[in-house]
Amino acid sequence: MNLTPTLNNRIESLDMLRGFALLGIFIANMLTFHSPFFYLEPHSWFSTPGDAETFKIINIFVQASFYPLFAMMFGYGLNMQYEKARAAGKPYAPVMARRLAILLLFGLLHALFVWSGDILFTYALMGFVMIAAVRIPKRWIAPIAAAVYLIPTLLLIGVLYLINRADSSQVLNDYVDIQQIELAITAYGHGTYWEAFAFRAVEWVKYGLSSAFMAPFMILPLIMLGAALSKAKLFERAGEWKGRIAIVTIIALVGGIVIKSIPYIDKPASHYELLQQLIGGPILAIGYGGVVLLLFQVPLFRTIFRPISKAGRMSLTTYLTQSIVATLLFNSYGFGLYGKVDLATGTWIAVGLFVIQVIFAELWLMKFRMGPFEWIWRIGTYGKNLPKKEGKAQAL
Repeated sequence: MNLTPTLNNRIESLDMLRGFALLGIFIANMLTFHSPFFYLEPHSWFSTPGDAETFKIINIFVQASFYPLFAMMFGYGLNMQYEKARAAGKPYAPVMARRLAILLLFGLLHALFVWSGDILFTYALMGFVMIAAVRIPKRWIAPIAAAVYLIPTLLLIGVLYLINRADSSQVLNDYVDIQQIELAITAYGHGTYWEAFAFRAVEWVKYGLSSAFMAPFMILPLIMLGAALSKAKLFERAGEWKGRIAIVTIIALVGGIVIKSIPYIDKPASHYELLQQLIGGPILAIGYGGVVLLLFQVPLFRTIFRPISKAGRMSLTTYLTQSIVATLLFNSYGFGLYGKVDLATGTWIAVGLFVIQVIFAELWLMKFRMGPFEWIWRIGTYGKNLPKKEGKAQAL
């Protein structure tokens, strides 16, 4: 027996949160689209007053605070599909394995041919682990996720703190790679597509693929936390849990902003950067999620921001087209703006492009039930040409 695709009964607040997460991810990723951000030390690189202030805002309020949110939503969805399969008495693992294998292929193609900062490949790898982990009982999955995430993270931060205390001259040296900066500018700013492709492939193998080995400690626990929230039916019961959600939201917002501001309260250092990104980032992400959940209970908010849920509903298409459009805009084989825009301009470009994506998603979903890349994904998963149009989808 095979799982049949579920196209109805979506949780709109979940899609809306995905949409807001994709906006934050795009703003953060924009740093790497228009500059060699992977290799530079941003506090010294972005030295003009305008760039320094813009980076401070992005660093505190955006950087590392939206991909955790998206990872948790990924886990939420995985558990929802698991529970639907169990309720229907149908197998979960074979269908999910096919689904994740296709996502893995999407990620590989995206990383090699479009942008080396791809996250889909890593999500898919961790998704295979989640086929087993999603079966962990509700009472245990969140504590296990917290332990897997916090123990190595705090140990790493502690080790870096001791190293920096022993030799303060090494505080941020590891964050700068002058040779790679020059190579990135040559490939993306002046090279042909195939020259950029060659650099991108090496870049992904050296940095993107190698980072996948850290994913069991950095990404998998976030996905597991999302699955735990799904088991608790957080989105489905948000209306009755408003008081508890409000308390967690306030604590997470204040705590996350304070932790992410530490490099500016003291001075930039590698252990502060990790504390900011790996601890402050997910905490602030929880705060942002709580804000959206609470505001979603207000009818006016739902009405005004409903189009953002459409971009979240076709999140794979939204994410991939962000990379495609941005690389064409900045790389030399496109409009060649690499290294030619300041941070504020780059940020507003990300916002503007996202608005266009929201409009596109609204128009597309007026006619079709899913985004174009989601349609391809479902064909591969279920082995048949699914109807894209709204009316036909209702009959499934």
